[in-house]
Amino acid sequence: MANQQEVKKYLAYWFQLGKRVVTGNGQASFLPQPVLKGSSYSPEFEECWQKIISPESGDCYLEGTHETIAELLTPAWEMLPCGRCEMPVVAKSVGMPALLCPCNDLLTWPNTELPKPRSPICSQEQLRVIRDRLLNN
Repeated sequence: MANQQEVKKYLAYWFQLGKRVVTGNGQASFLPQPVLKGSSYSPEFEECWQKIISPESGDCYLEGTHETIAELLTPAWEMLPCGRCEMPVVAKSVGMPALLCPCNDLLTWPNTELPKPRSPICSQEQLRVIRDRLLNN
């Protein structure tokens, strides 16, 4: 089952590749920039997230998909890695996965020459992990 944090992470990853969230039958779209700021999501992303989950926004969906964000927040969905690009994609908990990955229309993805989208990280914690690994070798 996908929870709110997983759906938020899913959107953050795709926002980093330029995918938008569309609402109002295509009348409006969201693409916050930047998505990350330091060890957390950016204020722009957090503001966008609040708009997306607001009932006033109506049906919102990630560009290139058919499932609404509200649907993804129900127990019927879970996040899995795409078989082509390893980015998070949605799949019904029971049944078949979505027909297409959002990467389907990204002509230059996957691109192993570029860093992959990521979640916010704590730099100090990452440095501690590296230090500990070096000390153990």
